[in-house]
Amino acid sequence: MATELSTGAVAAAFHERQRAREAARLSALAQPSYPADRVRDEPDCGLRTPIQRDRDRIVHSKAFRRLKHKTQVFVAPAGDHFRTRLTHTLEVTGIARTVARALDLNEDLVEAIGLGHDLGHPPFGHIGEAVLDDCLREHDGRRFRHFEHSLRVVTVLEPLNLNASVRDGILSHSGRSPQPQTLEGRIVRLVDRIAYLNHDIDDAIRAGVLDERALPAGPIALLGTTGSQRIDTLVHDLVEHSEEAGDIVQGAQAAVEMDALRDFMFSEVYLAEAARREHVKIETVLCKLWRYYLEDPERVPDGGGIPGADPAQRVVDYLAGMTDRFAVNAFETLFVPRGFEA
Repeated sequence: MATELSTGAVAAAFHERQRAREAARLSALAQPSYPADRVRDEPDCGLRTPIQRDRDRIVHSKAFRRLKHKTQVFVAPAGDHFRTRLTHTLEVTGIARTVARALDLNEDLVEAIGLGHDLGHPPFGHIGEAVLDDCLREHDGRRFRHFEHSLRVVTVLEPLNLNASVRDGILSHSGRSPQPQTLEGRIVRLVDRIAYLNHDIDDAIRAGVLDERALPAGPIALLGTTGSQRIDTLVHDLVEHSEEAGDIVQGAQAAVEMDALRDFMFSEVYLAEAARREHVKIETVLCKLWRYYLEDPERVPDGGGIPGADPAQRVVDYLAGMTDRFAVNAFETLFVPRGFEA
Protein backbone atom coordinates (compact mmCIF):
# COMPACT_ATOMS: atom_id res chain seq x y z
CA MET A 1 0.00 0.00 0.00
CA ALA A 2 1.41 3.40 -0.99
CA THR A 3 2.39 5.82 1.75
CA GLU A 4 3.47 9.44 1.75
CA LEU A 5 7.10 8.26 1.88
CA SER A 6 6.68 6.22 -1.35
CA THR A 7 5.32 9.02 -3.52
CA GLY A 8 6.96 12.08 -4.99
CA ALA A 9 7.73 14.09 -8.10
CA VAL A 10 10.26 11.59 -9.49
CA ALA A 11 7.87 8.64 -9.19
CA ALA A 12 4.98 10.65 -10.58
CA ALA A 13 6.93 11.49 -13.74
CA PHE A 14 8.73 8.17 -14.15
CA HIS A 15 6.23 6.35 -16.39
CA GLU A 16 5.93 9.06 -19.00
CA ARG A 17 9.66 9.75 -18.98
CA GLN A 18 10.45 6.09 -19.55
CA ARG A 19 7.85 5.72 -22.29
CA ALA A 20 9.26 8.76 -24.08
CA ARG A 21 12.81 7.49 -23.70
CA GLU A 22 11.94 4.10 -25.19
CA ALA A 23 9.97 5.70 -28.03
CA ALA A 24 12.98 7.86 -28.94
CA ARG A 25 15.71 5.27 -28.43
CA LEU A 26 14.41 1.77 -29.18
CA SER A 27 14.04 0.21 -32.60
CA ALA A 28 10.54 -0.18 -33.97
CA LEU A 29 11.18 -3.94 -33.72
CA ALA A 30 11.80 -3.79 -29.96
CA GLN A 31 9.34 -5.02 -27.37
CA PRO A 32 8.30 -1.99 -25.27
CA SER A 33 8.28 -2.17 -21.49
CA TYR A 34 4.77 -0.73 -21.23
CA PRO A 35 2.01 -1.61 -20.74
CA ALA A 36 2.44 -4.43 -18.23
CA ASP A 37 1.02 -7.76 -19.39
CA ARG A 38 0.66 -9.89 -16.30
CA VAL A 39 -1.76 -12.71 -15.46
CA ARG A 40 -2.83 -10.81 -12.35
CA ASP A 41 -3.16 -7.04 -12.69
CA GLU A 42 -1.22 -4.94 -10.22
CA PRO A 43 -0.20 -1.30 -9.94
CA ASP A 44 3.04 -0.37 -11.71
CA CYS A 45 6.11 0.51 -9.66
CA GLY A 46 6.88 4.21 -9.43
CA LEU A 47 10.62 3.78 -10.09
CA ARG A 48 10.89 0.69 -12.32
CA THR A 49 9.33 -0.38 -15.59
CA PRO A 50 7.28 -3.60 -15.50
CA ILE A 51 10.21 -5.46 -17.08
CA GLN A 52 12.75 -4.07 -14.60
CA ARG A 53 10.45 -5.19 -11.83
CA ASP A 54 10.40 -8.72 -13.29
CA ARG A 55 14.20 -8.74 -13.36
CA ASP A 56 14.30 -7.88 -9.67
CA ARG A 57 11.72 -10.52 -8.78
CA ILE A 58 13.81 -13.17 -10.51
CA VAL A 59 17.04 -12.11 -8.78
CA HIS A 60 15.33 -12.14 -5.37
CA SER A 61 13.78 -15.58 -5.90
CA LYS A 62 14.97 -18.67 -4.03
CA ALA A 63 15.38 -20.56 -7.31
CA PHE A 64 17.88 -17.96 -8.53
CA ARG A 65 19.97 -18.26 -5.36
CA ARG A 66 20.14 -22.03 -5.74
CA LEU A 67 21.77 -21.73 -9.17
CA LYS A 68 25.15 -21.09 -7.53
CA HIS A 69 25.23 -24.73 -6.36
CA LYS A 70 23.94 -26.35 -9.56
CA THR A 71 26.17 -27.96 -12.16
CA GLN A 72 26.84 -26.36 -15.51
CA VAL A 73 28.91 -29.23 -16.97
CA PHE A 74 31.31 -30.53 -14.33
CA VAL A 75 29.72 -32.04 -11.24
CA ALA A 76 30.95 -30.69 -7.87
CA PRO A 77 34.27 -29.46 -9.29
CA ALA A 78 37.15 -29.12 -6.85
CA GLY A 79 38.54 -25.96 -8.46
CA ASP A 80 37.27 -22.46 -7.76
CA HIS A 81 37.04 -21.34 -11.38
CA PHE A 82 34.62 -23.80 -12.96
CA ARG A 83 31.27 -22.48 -14.13
CA THR A 84 28.09 -23.10 -12.19
CA ARG A 85 24.56 -22.63 -13.46
CA LEU A 86 24.62 -19.17 -11.85
CA THR A 87 27.82 -17.97 -13.51
CA HIS A 88 26.54 -19.32 -16.83
CA THR A 89 23.33 -17.35 -16.31
CA LEU A 90 25.26 -14.15 -15.65
CA GLU A 91 27.51 -14.69 -18.66
CA VAL A 92 24.54 -15.27 -20.98
CA THR A 93 22.80 -12.18 -19.63
CA GLY A 94 25.82 -9.93 -20.12
CA ILE A 95 26.40 -11.04 -23.71
CA ALA A 96 22.69 -10.79 -24.51
CA ARG A 97 22.57 -7.20 -23.23
CA THR A 98 25.48 -6.29 -25.50
CA VAL A 99 23.58 -7.65 -28.51
CA ALA A 100 20.34 -5.90 -27.53
CA ARG A 101 22.13 -2.60 -27.01
CA ALA A 102 23.83 -2.80 -30.42
CA LEU A 103 20.47 -3.45 -32.11
CA ASP A 104 18.51 -0.85 -30.09
CA LEU A 105 16.30 -3.53 -28.58
CA ASN A 106 15.00 -3.74 -25.01
CA GLU A 107 18.01 -4.47 -22.78
CA ASP A 108 15.87 -4.83 -19.68
CA LEU A 109 13.82 -7.55 -21.36
CA VAL A 110 16.84 -9.62 -22.44
CA GLU A 111 18.24 -9.20 -18.92
CA ALA A 112 15.06 -10.52 -17.29
CA ILE A 113 14.85 -13.46 -19.69
CA GLY A 114 18.55 -14.21 -19.36
CA LEU A 115 18.45 -14.20 -15.57
CA GLY A 116 15.38 -16.45 -15.49
CA HIS A 117 16.04 -18.84 -18.36
CA ASP A 118 17.64 -21.68 -16.36
CA LEU A 119 15.71 -21.45 -13.08
CA GLY A 120 14.15 -24.86 -13.81
CA HIS A 121 17.39 -26.75 -14.35
CA PRO A 122 17.65 -29.71 -11.97
CA PRO A 123 20.82 -30.74 -10.13
CA PHE A 124 23.69 -32.22 -12.16
CA GLY A 125 23.05 -30.24 -15.35
CA HIS A 126 21.76 -31.90 -18.51
CA ILE A 127 22.51 -35.35 -17.12
CA GLY A 128 20.11 -34.64 -14.25
CA GLU A 129 17.54 -33.41 -16.74
CA ALA A 130 17.81 -36.63 -18.77
CA VAL A 131 17.44 -38.80 -15.65
CA LEU A 132 14.32 -36.99 -14.41
CA ASP A 133 12.88 -37.16 -17.92
CA ASP A 134 13.44 -40.95 -17.99
CA CYS A 135 11.85 -41.36 -14.54
CA LEU A 136 8.77 -39.38 -15.47
CA ARG A 137 8.36 -41.01 -18.89
CA GLU A 138 8.60 -44.47 -17.39
CA HIS A 139 6.07 -43.54 -14.72
CA ASP A 140 3.25 -42.11 -16.85
CA GLY A 141 4.61 -40.97 -20.21
CA ARG A 142 5.13 -37.32 -19.29
CA ARG A 143 8.35 -35.48 -20.06
CA PHE A 144 10.68 -33.33 -17.99
CA ARG A 145 12.24 -30.46 -19.91
CA HIS A 146 14.17 -27.83 -18.03
CA PHE A 147 12.82 -24.92 -20.10
CA GLU A 148 9.23 -25.94 -19.34
CA HIS A 149 10.12 -26.38 -15.69
CA SER A 150 11.72 -22.92 -15.64
CA LEU A 151 8.32 -21.50 -16.56
CA ARG A 152 6.68 -23.65 -13.87
CA VAL A 153 9.10 -22.27 -11.29
CA VAL A 154 8.12 -18.64 -11.94
CA THR A 155 4.39 -19.26 -12.42
CA VAL A 156 3.58 -22.01 -9.90
CA LEU A 157 6.38 -22.84 -7.48
CA GLU A 158 7.39 -19.23 -6.87
CA PRO A 159 4.59 -17.29 -8.58
CA LEU A 160 6.28 -14.06 -9.61
CA ASN A 161 3.49 -12.77 -11.87
CA LEU A 162 5.95 -11.96 -14.65
CA ASN A 163 5.06 -10.21 -17.88
CA ALA A 164 4.07 -12.35 -20.87
CA SER A 165 7.19 -11.41 -22.87
CA VAL A 166 9.46 -12.57 -20.03
CA ARG A 167 7.53 -15.81 -19.56
CA ASP A 168 7.67 -16.48 -23.31
CA GLY A 169 11.43 -15.87 -23.44
CA ILE A 170 12.06 -18.22 -20.52
CA LEU A 171 9.92 -20.99 -22.02
CA SER A 172 11.35 -20.58 -25.53
CA HIS A 173 15.07 -20.24 -24.82
CA SER A 174 15.92 -23.82 -25.76
CA GLY A 175 16.47 -25.13 -29.27
CA ARG A 176 13.86 -27.79 -28.45
CA SER A 177 11.12 -25.20 -27.92
CA PRO A 178 9.24 -22.96 -30.39
CA GLN A 179 10.88 -19.68 -31.40
CA PRO A 180 10.36 -16.82 -28.93
CA GLN A 181 7.78 -14.24 -29.92
CA THR A 182 10.13 -11.28 -29.35
CA LEU A 183 13.52 -10.47 -30.82
CA GLU A 184 14.79 -10.05 -27.27
CA GLY A 185 13.83 -13.65 -26.49
CA ARG A 186 15.55 -14.81 -29.68
CA ILE A 187 18.74 -13.07 -28.59
CA VAL A 188 18.85 -15.04 -25.33
CA ARG A 189 18.09 -18.29 -27.15
CA LEU A 190 21.09 -17.90 -29.48
CA VAL A 191 23.45 -16.29 -27.00
CA ASP A 192 22.82 -19.15 -24.55
CA ARG A 193 24.46 -21.48 -27.07
CA ILE A 194 27.31 -19.08 -27.86
CA ALA A 195 28.08 -18.72 -24.16
CA TYR A 196 27.92 -22.34 -23.06
CA LEU A 197 29.93 -23.70 -25.99
CA ASN A 198 32.88 -21.39 -25.40
CA HIS A 199 32.78 -21.46 -21.63
CA ASP A 200 32.45 -25.25 -21.58
CA ILE A 201 35.59 -25.50 -23.72
CA ASP A 202 37.43 -23.40 -21.16
CA ASP A 203 36.20 -25.58 -18.28
CA ALA A 204 36.98 -28.82 -20.14
CA ILE A 205 40.56 -27.69 -20.75
CA ARG A 206 40.91 -26.64 -17.11
CA ALA A 207 39.61 -30.03 -15.99
CA GLY A 208 42.07 -31.91 -18.20
CA VAL A 209 39.22 -33.52 -20.14
CA LEU A 210 40.12 -31.70 -23.34
CA ASP A 211 43.45 -30.82 -24.96
CA GLU A 212 43.26 -27.38 -26.54
CA ARG A 213 45.28 -28.67 -29.50
CA ALA A 214 42.47 -31.13 -30.29
CA LEU A 215 39.90 -28.41 -31.04
CA PRO A 216 38.66 -28.65 -34.66
CA ALA A 217 40.77 -26.52 -36.97
CA GLY A 218 37.97 -25.06 -39.10
CA PRO A 219 35.92 -23.40 -36.35
CA ILE A 220 39.05 -22.22 -34.54
CA ALA A 221 40.50 -20.64 -37.68
CA LEU A 222 37.31 -18.72 -38.39
CA LEU A 223 36.11 -17.87 -34.88
CA GLY A 224 39.32 -17.46 -32.87
CA THR A 225 41.81 -19.33 -30.73
CA THR A 226 40.46 -18.18 -27.34
CA GLY A 227 37.00 -18.17 -25.83
CA SER A 228 36.85 -14.40 -25.68
CA GLN A 229 37.87 -14.12 -29.34
CA ARG A 230 35.23 -16.64 -30.41
CA ILE A 231 32.48 -14.91 -28.44
CA ASP A 232 33.51 -11.52 -29.84
CA THR A 233 33.51 -12.88 -33.41
CA LEU A 234 30.11 -14.54 -32.99
CA VAL A 235 28.54 -11.46 -31.38
CA HIS A 236 29.79 -9.16 -34.15
CA ASP A 237 28.52 -11.61 -36.76
CA LEU A 238 25.17 -11.83 -34.98
CA VAL A 239 24.49 -8.10 -34.72
CA GLU A 240 25.54 -7.36 -38.32
CA HIS A 241 23.39 -10.08 -39.87
CA SER A 242 20.48 -9.39 -37.50
CA GLU A 243 20.46 -5.69 -38.33
CA GLU A 244 20.32 -6.51 -42.02
CA ALA A 245 17.64 -9.21 -41.65
CA GLY A 246 15.38 -7.43 -39.15
CA ASP A 247 15.52 -10.65 -37.13
CA ILE A 248 18.00 -12.45 -34.86
CA VAL A 249 20.17 -14.50 -37.19
CA GLN A 250 23.74 -15.62 -37.66
CA GLY A 251 25.75 -15.50 -40.83
CA ALA A 252 25.73 -18.83 -42.68
CA GLN A 253 29.45 -19.52 -42.24
CA ALA A 254 29.49 -18.64 -38.54
CA ALA A 255 26.46 -20.88 -37.94
CA VAL A 256 28.13 -23.81 -39.71
CA GLU A 257 31.36 -23.46 -37.75
CA MET A 258 29.55 -23.06 -34.45
CA ASP A 259 27.53 -26.22 -35.15
CA ALA A 260 30.78 -28.05 -35.91
CA LEU A 261 32.18 -26.88 -32.58
CA ARG A 262 29.02 -28.02 -30.82
CA ASP A 263 29.22 -31.48 -32.46
CA PHE A 264 32.84 -31.73 -31.32
CA MET A 265 31.91 -30.88 -27.73
CA PHE A 266 29.15 -33.49 -27.63
CA SER A 267 31.50 -36.14 -28.95
CA GLU A 268 34.57 -35.27 -26.88
CA VAL A 269 33.13 -33.81 -23.66
CA TYR A 270 29.37 -34.02 -23.08
CA LEU A 271 29.03 -37.69 -24.14
CA ALA A 272 32.63 -38.79 -23.57
CA GLU A 273 33.60 -41.68 -21.31
CA ALA A 274 34.20 -39.45 -18.26
CA ALA A 275 30.72 -37.96 -18.61
CA ARG A 276 29.14 -41.40 -19.02
CA ARG A 277 30.76 -42.56 -15.79
CA GLU A 278 29.24 -39.60 -13.96
CA HIS A 279 25.89 -40.29 -15.65
CA VAL A 280 25.72 -43.71 -13.94
CA LYS A 281 26.37 -42.15 -10.52
CA ILE A 282 23.85 -39.34 -11.05
CA GLU A 283 21.25 -41.82 -12.27
CA THR A 284 21.72 -43.85 -9.09
CA VAL A 285 21.28 -40.80 -6.85
CA LEU A 286 18.24 -39.30 -8.57
CA CYS A 287 16.44 -42.58 -9.33
CA LYS A 288 16.76 -43.74 -5.73
CA LEU A 289 15.43 -40.41 -4.47
CA TRP A 290 12.63 -40.49 -7.06
CA ARG A 291 11.44 -43.95 -5.97
CA TYR A 292 11.74 -43.11 -2.27
CA TYR A 293 9.61 -39.97 -2.46
CA LEU A 294 7.14 -41.36 -5.02
CA GLU A 295 6.45 -44.27 -2.69
CA ASP A 296 5.12 -41.72 -0.20
CA PRO A 297 4.97 -38.11 -1.47
CA GLU A 298 4.20 -36.91 2.04
CA ARG A 299 7.88 -37.50 2.73
CA VAL A 300 8.55 -34.38 0.65
CA PRO A 301 9.09 -31.47 3.08
CA ASP A 302 6.66 -28.58 3.41
CA GLY A 303 3.55 -30.73 3.29
CA GLY A 304 4.43 -32.72 0.20
CA GLY A 305 4.85 -30.04 -2.42
CA ILE A 306 2.41 -27.75 -4.22
CA PRO A 307 -1.23 -28.36 -3.22
CA GLY A 308 -3.24 -29.81 -6.07
CA ALA A 309 -0.29 -31.31 -7.93
CA ASP A 310 -0.32 -35.06 -8.51
CA PRO A 311 2.22 -37.16 -6.57
CA ALA A 312 4.72 -37.56 -9.44
CA GLN A 313 4.69 -33.84 -10.15
CA ARG A 314 5.22 -33.02 -6.50
CA VAL A 315 8.26 -35.30 -6.37
CA VAL A 316 9.69 -33.90 -9.61
CA ASP A 317 9.22 -30.35 -8.34
CA TYR A 318 11.17 -31.22 -5.20
CA LEU A 319 13.99 -33.09 -6.94
CA ALA A 320 14.40 -30.49 -9.69
CA GLY A 321 14.73 -27.75 -7.09
CA MET A 322 17.62 -29.48 -5.34
CA THR A 323 21.18 -28.27 -5.67
CA ASP A 324 23.88 -30.85 -6.42
CA ARG A 325 25.11 -30.98 -2.85
CA PHE A 326 21.60 -31.14 -1.40
CA ALA A 327 20.79 -34.13 -3.62
CA VAL A 328 24.00 -35.92 -2.63
CA ASN A 329 23.39 -35.20 1.07
CA ALA A 330 19.80 -36.44 0.82
CA PHE A 331 20.99 -39.64 -0.87
CA GLU A 332 23.67 -40.25 1.75
CA THR A 333 21.26 -39.57 4.61
CA LEU A 334 18.63 -41.96 3.25
CA PHE A 335 20.69 -44.76 1.71
CA VAL A 336 24.31 -44.77 2.96
CA PRO A 337 24.87 -46.60 6.29
CA ARG A 338 26.35 -44.54 9.09
CA GLY A 339 28.66 -45.85 11.79
CA PHE A 340 27.69 -45.72 15.44
CA GLU A 341 29.90 -44.05 18.01
CA ALA A 342 30.62 -45.86 21.24
